[in-house]
Amino acid sequence: MSDRIQEIYEARVEDGSLTADPAQHAVLPVLEQIRSYFETKPGKKGMFGGLFAKPPEPPKGLYLWGGVGRGKSMLMDLFFGAVPTDAKRRVHFHAFMQEIHSGMHEARKKGVDDALKPVAEKVAADVRLLCFDEMQITDITDAMIVGRLFEILFADGVVVVTTSNRVPDDLYKDGLNRALFLPFIELIKQRMVVHHLQSPTDYRQDRLAGSNVYFHPANTDARKAIDALWIDLTGGDWGPLTLMVKGREVVLSGYRNGVARAEFWELCGRPLGPADYLAVAEAVRVLILEDIPVLGRHNFNEAKRFVTLIDALYEAKVRLIASAADLPEQLYVEGEGTFEFERTASRLREMQAADWGR
Repeated sequence: MSDRIQEIYEARVEDGSLTADPAQHAVLPVLEQIRSYFETKPGKKGMFGGLFAKPPEPPKGLYLWGGVGRGKSMLMDLFFGAVPTDAKRRVHFHAFMQEIHSGMHEARKKGVDDALKPVAEKVAADVRLLCFDEMQITDITDAMIVGRLFEILFADGVVVVTTSNRVPDDLYKDGLNRALFLPFIELIKQRMVVHHLQSPTDYRQDRLAGSNVYFHPANTDARKAIDALWIDLTGGDWGPLTLMVKGREVVLSGYRNGVARAEFWELCGRPLGPADYLAVAEAVRVLILEDIPVLGRHNFNEAKRFVTLIDALYEAKVRLIASAADLPEQLYVEGEGTFEFERTASRLREMQAADWGR
C-alpha cells in the first residue's frame, strides 16, 4: 500500500525539504481521495473489466488554481509520484493541446468525419489519470475543441488534475466567440473540484530573494550563476516546451513548472512577432534569457523583437533572469531606435527588483 499524501507531505516538512503551509495542507485530502481510488482500481481497463461487477465511479478531478509560486507544481509533483498506476501522464497543457491538433491533422488525412473523436479515444485508452501543468487557453482553436475533448475523456472515466493561475471563470477571458466556450467552464465545475490555493507566501520569489537576476558580461561566471538558479528553480529535471501560435512552433529549449530557459537567438533571432511573445508570457512565470548581445543597426530586427519580448514579459509580470553583454542602458547606444530603447532599458532595470511580479 502506498503512502498517503498527507504522510508524504508531513515527512518532507519534518526533514526540512518543505515548509508547512496551511493553504497547501488544505488541498491534501482532495489529492488523497484521487490517489486512493487508483490504489484500489486497476490502472488500465482489462478484457473483462466491468463484466462481473460494476467498476467504482471515478472521483472528481481537481482544478487547483492560485498565484504564482504558491506551491501548485510542488503539490502536483508530490501527488503524481504517489499515485500507484502506470496509466498516468503529466504534461504541460500547451504541449498536450499541440498533440491533439497534430493527431486531428493526421486523422483528417484518413478522411474521417470526426477528427477529434479517435484522438480523444486513444488518449482515454492509454491513461486513467491526466495531470496538466498550467492550464491556460488563449487560442481560439483550442477553445473550440477543448470542451468536447474533455467530455470524451470524462465519459471514459479519465480523471483530470490540473494547475492554473486563473480561476475557471477567467479562462479564455475576452476571447473570440467566448460564449461557445462557456459550457466547458461549467463542465470543469461539474467534474472537478475547484480549489483556490490561497497561500500568502510566494515561494518562487523567496528562492530568488537576494539573488542577482541580471548578469553582465555574459561570461563563464554568469553561466555558472544562472545554472545554479536553474537547478534550484527546476530541481534539475526539465525538457523542451513547444507552443503552437497561428500554425508556428515557438520552442523553449528548457522548461519545468512554469520556469523556462532560452538563448537570445532562439527567441529574437527568428521571425517571431507579438502573438508569439504573448504566448510565451502566458505560458511561463519565470524566463531565463541568456546571451543578450549589444544591439544596434547591425541587428536591428533582432533588437525590435527583443523590445517586443520585454514588453510582453513586463505586462504579464513574468520574472526575468538574464545574462547580457552589458548593462541595460548600454545594450543599444547607436542607430535608429535608441530613444525607444530607453523604455526597454528602464523596464529591464525595474524587472530586477526583488519584489517584481508580486
